[in-house]
Amino acid sequence: MAIQGASSSSFSPIFHWWTNDVFLSFRGEDTRQNFTAHLYDALLRKNINTYIDDKLPRGEKISPALLKAIESSKISIVILSKNYASSAWCLDELTKILECKKRKQQKVLPVFYNVNPTEVRHQRENFGKALTKLKDRFKHEMKVQRWKVALTEVANLSGFTLGDKYFTSTHSYAFIYKTRFDHNTSL
Repeated sequence: MAIQGASSSSFSPIFHWWTNDVFLSFRGEDTRQNFTAHLYDALLRKNINTYIDDKLPRGEKISPALLKAIESSKISIVILSKNYASSAWCLDELTKILECKKRKQQKVLPVFYNVNPTEVRHQRENFGKALTKLKDRFKHEMKVQRWKVALTEVANLSGFTLGDKYFTSTHSYAFIYKTRFDHNTSL
C-alpha cells in the first residue's frame, strides 16, 4: 500500500492511503485484448500494482467495488478509444476519476488510442455519435452534459496519442518508459 503525505511546506498533514498505484479505464471491446492487456502486463512486470476491472459483474451502474478501486488508486490511466464514449460505464468511471483528481489530487493520464484528442475534446466523430445515442437512450440531459464536460476535461490534460504500433508488449514497455512511471516518480 502506498502512502502519500502532504509536503513539508503544508500546515495540515493530509495522508492518502492508496491501495493501487494505477487504475486502468478502457473500453473492453476496443483495447482489452491488445493495448490494455499488454500495458497491464508491462505494469505488473515493473511491480506496479494495477487495478483492472476484469472480474467485476457487468451492468449499467458502476458497482461500489469499482468506485472504491478508483478512489484508492494513485493514478488513473484513461485509454480513450473509438467506442469509449458509447459506454455509460466508461463515462461514469471517467466522471469519478476526474472527481478524485480534484478532491484527492490523483494523477490522470489520458491515452488517445487510435483517436485524435480533438475528437474527444469537442465530441466529434464517434464520440459525438455515441453521446447522441446515449442521450436518446437515457433521456437524461444533465448526465450527458456531465459526460461531455468530463470528456473535454480529460482531453485537455497532457497525455499520449498512440496507434496500433503499441499493440505489442515491447511497445507497452516503451510507453511506460516514456511516462517515466516507477515507484519513485509521480506522473
